[in-house]
Amino acid sequence: MSLADQLETYLTDLWGAPTTVTNLSRIPGGASRETYRLDAQIAGETGGATRGLILRRDPTGSLIDTDRRLEFLAYRTVHGHVPVPEAIVLEEDGGVLERPFFLMERIDGGIVASPFAGDPYGAHAKGLGEQFFTTLGKLAALDHENAPIREAAELPASEDCWRIALDQWSTVIEADEQHPQPIVRAAIRHLRRNPPPPAQRITIVHGDYRTGNFMHDGAGQILAILDWEMAHLGDPIEDLGWAFDPLWNHFDETRVSGLISQAEAIALWEAGSGLTVDPAALAWWSLFNAVKGQAIWTSAAKEYSDGGFVDPILAISGWYTARRHDLILAERLAALEGF
Repeated sequence: MSLADQLETYLTDLWGAPTTVTNLSRIPGGASRETYRLDAQIAGETGGATRGLILRRDPTGSLIDTDRRLEFLAYRTVHGHVPVPEAIVLEEDGGVLERPFFLMERIDGGIVASPFAGDPYGAHAKGLGEQFFTTLGKLAALDHENAPIREAAELPASEDCWRIALDQWSTVIEADEQHPQPIVRAAIRHLRRNPPPPAQRITIVHGDYRTGNFMHDGAGQILAILDWEMAHLGDPIEDLGWAFDPLWNHFDETRVSGLISQAEAIALWEAGSGLTVDPAALAWWSLFNAVKGQAIWTSAAKEYSDGGFVDPILAISGWYTARRHDLILAERLAALEGF
């Protein structure tokens, strides 16, 4: 049975009406889920209706291991507060689709920039940057006390956020590295010796908030923030450190994420979140995020070389991005250690 047939069987049962799947196609990329777009035509007495959907299905192998339920609940939590598609249904056992998946609405008419393209936003960079970092501030301000994400996400103590994050990603490096990595090891030692201030507030952390993970209309309006598979509760400065990483600056050192200056981004984030950016915290989380990136690329290289997942994105991640993050780590360590 084809994937389209499987989806038709599932959606017909879900909605209690005959459903036909058309225009099913795989969306390239996606390191932790297979992503497909489709139209679901639902039969009805008045001619029926067509819904544009996105399918996110677990692959046979992936760049990173993530919690699909947590991702689904993150969409459920932030919908209506920040621009995201509406999450519709989660099937953790896979059922007729054989592997775990979830479905969400599709937002059409958008553009997603490659994080390695030169100046992809053009004249709209400033307006998009203002929205991008204001939205991140609003995420940090969102009350998650009784929100769906709390069903799956652990609530850390404010003084433990850094240790939990560093333990998680250094463990990935330990498990997956295929050759000595002295630069990232030195960075991990520095981070452990010099912990950051406790989190000002425990917030929802997107985990991969960067250029390439938002959809815009090409005319200066953000339509959706995408890819919540690494969402968790923690220190909101983690997201800023990732968004500010030089890997995502589109080769323009004057603008973070290829959008606006870091000073402008911080001011917008502070206004949206009601928090302040402690320079010591930002320095720690910025170095940490380069370590996290190196852990992801290390895992990608192992998965690709082992043959478990042969998408070219893993080969590129394990080579090009890994080398860039080595350089970023070395430069930051030199500055922090006074070399």
